[in-house]
Amino acid sequence: MRRIDTNPLLPFSYVDIMYITTAEKKASGVVGRSSRGRCNSGKKGDVRTVEFTVMGIPCLGLNGGPAFKHNEAFSFAVATADQAETDRYWDAIVGNGGQESACGWCKDKWGLSWQITPLALTKALTDPDPTAAKRAFEAMMQMKKIDIAAIEAAHRG
Repeated sequence: MRRIDTNPLLPFSYVDIMYITTAEKKASGVVGRSSRGRCNSGKKGDVRTVEFTVMGIPCLGLNGGPAFKHNEAFSFAVATADQAETDRYWDAIVGNGGQESACGWCKDKWGLSWQITPLALTKALTDPDPTAAKRAFEAMMQMKKIDIAAIEAAHRG
């Protein structure tokens, strides 16, 4: 039995959540839904909840109707192994109506925030050499999507 679930309040229908599978089909998708009674959207029969997974993490989305908007207080953070994986997730989100932001952050077409963070960036930012870590940080601050080669070059000096 899980002790904690991710439980975002969603301002959209369960059908829309299916776009998540474009990035990682094996580990994401809709698991179940509930549509009993009248929802916060005000429409009888609208989906009230949707159980879904994002990269294997179980989530339960609640239909909050149009009154609730997303902000950066809740985001999905995706650690990526290499540039190809970084590009695949970034392109799946931004390329499907999303929006680029700064430092590896982007928003999907519903305004939900995502952090696409290569492990190479995390390693560079946590280097015990503060000068090398600062160079990597300063390079990251100039980026939208993280460019691993540029981070590694800045880290090396």
